[in-house]
Amino acid sequence: MAWADLLSNRLVAGGFVRPAVLLRGLQLRRPALSCWRVSLAMSLSGLVVEPMAWLQSCLFARRLHKAELPDDPIVVIGHWRSGTTYLHQLLASDPTLATARNSLTMAPQVALLLKPLIRLALKAWMTRQRPIDAVPWGPNDPQEDEVGLARLTMDTNMAGMAFPRSYSWFFRRNVLGLSRAFERQWLHFTKLTWLHDGQGKTGLLIKNSAHSARVELVLRHFPRARFVLLCRDRQDSIRSLVQVKQRLGALVGLQPVPDAVTQVEETVAAHGQLLKAFEASRHRIPAGQLVELPYEDLIRQPFAALKRIYDELGLSSWSVAQASLQARIALARSYTADPVTLPLAAEQRLNDLMEEA
Repeated sequence: MAWADLLSNRLVAGGFVRPAVLLRGLQLRRPALSCWRVSLAMSLSGLVVEPMAWLQSCLFARRLHKAELPDDPIVVIGHWRSGTTYLHQLLASDPTLATARNSLTMAPQVALLLKPLIRLALKAWMTRQRPIDAVPWGPNDPQEDEVGLARLTMDTNMAGMAFPRSYSWFFRRNVLGLSRAFERQWLHFTKLTWLHDGQGKTGLLIKNSAHSARVELVLRHFPRARFVLLCRDRQDSIRSLVQVKQRLGALVGLQPVPDAVTQVEETVAAHGQLLKAFEASRHRIPAGQLVELPYEDLIRQPFAALKRIYDELGLSSWSVAQASLQARIALARSYTADPVTLPLAAEQRLNDLMEEA
């Protein structure tokens, strides 16, 4: 990968972290000297835009305070690598739905103030594919809100990507556990999303696999939230996530990436904990507000899967969205999935753990 592309991917995936957030991370865990390039990109990019972040806070404070969010967002959940990104891309093509996009998540603290400039900059130097899985992406493509939240708080799952040798610790702390500070930042980010992408739209779309363990949080603020749970073969999902964690850790990690066997063991444990947390809160979701969708159905018959979601959740925008959804499905047909390959020892360890389960 060319140096310019590497820097671009690094900034989009993990740059522009607010200085106070980065300082908090350094209080929790120590970075490695060998990862100084990542540290430099994160810290300098965040420092450069911090004065404008204060300006955005001042200029948009009243609008953010008065912003009224739809009380029935669509929330895409399920373990990572279960088709959540693909479904998010499809649903985000519905012209009535606002969602977090790359032009917001890269630097949400200034994205309202610098919206046209950020889009122009991303269009000029953003790579055409995500470095973690070769999925095509662009400035206006949807993005998981956890990626944007990572710029505003250390209480996200992404902290475990920045400090990959402490992934399990951050997973327990930030996904299975919640803080009031995170709750405030999440609501703030959701309002940023609405102001950034909601003009002329009526619905809100949120995609965040970590929310599989945060159902109670979502319902506390959005009692009418409608959930779509993606389900995929456990071993396939874990294998794919291990590869992504290896690549993402190399891209934005402040510590050397653990070996693949360790990653397998941690990911297997976290997979079970995430789904257990969801099952413990499943009963809180009111009837008619949850659709469970197998990964295979989404991949093989995406249009039928979308129709089912719209019908079962009572979404009224089908007639408006149908053409856009079909166009997005057609666009995705040109995508060839990046092969998932793990070292032999990691693959064997994964097989052993699956047999033990």
